[in-house]
Amino acid sequence: MPKTQVAIIGAGPAGLLLGQLLHKAGIENVILERQTADYVLGRIRAGILEQVTVDLMDEAGVGQRLHHDGIVHHAIELVFRGERHPIQVDKLTGGKVVTAYGQTELTRDLMEARKAAGLPTVYEAADVSPHGFDGDKPVVRYRHGGQEHELQCDFIAGCDGFHGVSRATVKDKVTEYEKVYPFGWLGVLADVPPVSPHAIVYGNSERGFSLCSMRSLTRSRYYVQCPLDDKVEDWSDERFWDELKRRVDPHLAASIVTGPSIEKSIAPLRSFVAEPMRFGRMFLAGDAAHIVPPTGAKGLNLAASDVKYLSSALIEHYRERSAAGLDHYSDRALQRVWKAERFSWWLTSLMHRFPDTGAFEQRLQDAELEYLVHSQAASTSLAENYVGLPL
Repeated sequence: MPKTQVAIIGAGPAGLLLGQLLHKAGIENVILERQTADYVLGRIRAGILEQVTVDLMDEAGVGQRLHHDGIVHHAIELVFRGERHPIQVDKLTGGKVVTAYGQTELTRDLMEARKAAGLPTVYEAADVSPHGFDGDKPVVRYRHGGQEHELQCDFIAGCDGFHGVSRATVKDKVTEYEKVYPFGWLGVLADVPPVSPHAIVYGNSERGFSLCSMRSLTRSRYYVQCPLDDKVEDWSDERFWDELKRRVDPHLAASIVTGPSIEKSIAPLRSFVAEPMRFGRMFLAGDAAHIVPPTGAKGLNLAASDVKYLSSALIEHYRERSAAGLDHYSDRALQRVWKAERFSWWLTSLMHRFPDTGAFEQRLQDAELEYLVHSQAASTSLAENYVGLPL
């Protein structure tokens, strides 16, 4: 029977980063992924990295292209009542920044490093299922190439996302907390220069939320809030660009360079946490354990912090024969998860228009935005959370 030290379910950023960090520490690992490598690379996701995530990429030995191609953001800008208000996050946090670098590119870097190192990754692994993690001999079963396989391991890392098998396997042992938001984000990716190359712009208008982001100096990602029952085919490129311009200040609207979309999709928003994140010798990490609305760009960064805690705990186990890190993994990770959940929920509530918002609630939202941009204490709180709280 094939054997490894850590079996990792899922070849997204969390699984790949965990595998690379373990490899650097001399710990054997195998990654099992139900999709093809091309499918994994084709997923269009967020790309704003906290310094914690950048540091982890460096630790994993795959940060070279990120530093060369990533674009540092020193500020965010809030638009409301037709005016734009910059918040200099670097000045408010002692020099901390975020970096714009697409998740696709980060995933590519990790995939290429894994391939170059000759590390085993099984793509198109069907019917993956973890077993025996309550004891001391866990195994992961799967089908590949028309044959049944069983991988024996010391530990299992469930990095297979919200719809993956890892959390589903322990569903009866999990307490789930969830909030589903009554709107979605229509996102457009286009090969046009960003309207603000060194800041992300969050817009609050009577027509709804908007976001101006980027992937590079020649590729931009824009979003507008939309009803959940909208269909992508209802939104022509012309309609999207027109709506986006109506939701930002006039000067910014005049600066937006439009072009044909190369990807367009509608994403629902939810806040979700599963507790605990450890089940014997199986650990959940990333979207398998928690989801945040994309407001605030915390999803990928939370996955990275989970991986930091878990990789450190596994390295401690193998080097020092200590179980302390593993025993505290769930509690440590969840403390940071809930802080990020709070921030993402707060920013979502502040910047969006809700169907049941009345005149009173709207004036409260306006007042909070005014306080936020004119109070250094409030702006500092936003900046600290935005660049990422300490591990």
